[in-house]
Amino acid sequence: MRVTKLADVEPRPRRVAVGEFDGVHLGHRRVISGSDTVLTFDPHPLQVIRPEAAPKLLTGFERKCELIAELGVRELVVIPFDHRFAAQTPAEFIDEVLVGRLRATRVAVGENFRFGHRAAGDPQTLIADGRFETRVVPLVEVEGEIVSSSHIRALVQAGEVELAGRMLGAPFELRGEVVAGDRRGRQLGFPTANIVPDEALVCPGHGVYAAHADGCCAAVSVGVRPTFGTGRGLLVEAYLLDRQVELYGHILRIEFLRRLRGERRFASAQELVAQMQEDVARVRELC
Repeated sequence: MRVTKLADVEPRPRRVAVGEFDGVHLGHRRVISGSDTVLTFDPHPLQVIRPEAAPKLLTGFERKCELIAELGVRELVVIPFDHRFAAQTPAEFIDEVLVGRLRATRVAVGENFRFGHRAAGDPQTLIADGRFETRVVPLVEVEGEIVSSSHIRALVQAGEVELAGRMLGAPFELRGEVVAGDRRGRQLGFPTANIVPDEALVCPGHGVYAAHADGCCAAVSVGVRPTFGTGRGLLVEAYLLDRQVELYGHILRIEFLRRLRGERRFASAQELVAQMQEDVARVRELC
């Protein structure tokens, strides 16, 4: 898949799907289906318009590109979102971007899509234009709940990674460089690979999870390690079952499958080790 800034696109007819597409969830995938081009924005519009209301994202830009490419899209066109672009009227967006730059023959959006200054444009605005076909995709439901990026963010933050994964169409993923810790896990018999979460991205709520880490079964702890009271910030620690390799400096991909329990404080290291043994046994069953 080719990734292109709007200013650099080549003239050709396009079937365009338009949206922010954070997470590339099941609803997004239906919007994108049948399109050869995806038009998206970077950074997230709220980071420019209302920074105080900007959400933590489900996917960084690199991961979003990977997920969209997996759908067979030919080209990802990126609009650098700034105050100038935010001031465009819906008519200007249609004339200058969809028709002028992209030569859209078909435009696909979700039914709650809004665009232009003060979000004045909606799917009916696109339908009324007539210079291209407009495909409006209804909201998708999973288990009776609307699939949306904001809802999935809330699920992840609450630790509900199973339902979040079903709405995403794939397990929620974190990735980061493995950094040195205080080797506490190694001393307890459970050496972990530690990553520092990207503060711009959503992180699962504190607790212990069954996960895949680089394809291996893993017990993953998210929290601040209350038993030892280190006073450190948020830690994501992955104990990879049946794999003993040096991972420092490696980019580790963690796919969260299920929350096993909440974060707890234990009276002693021995009690913690006993619980960790139970956690690992459950992870082995689940994976």
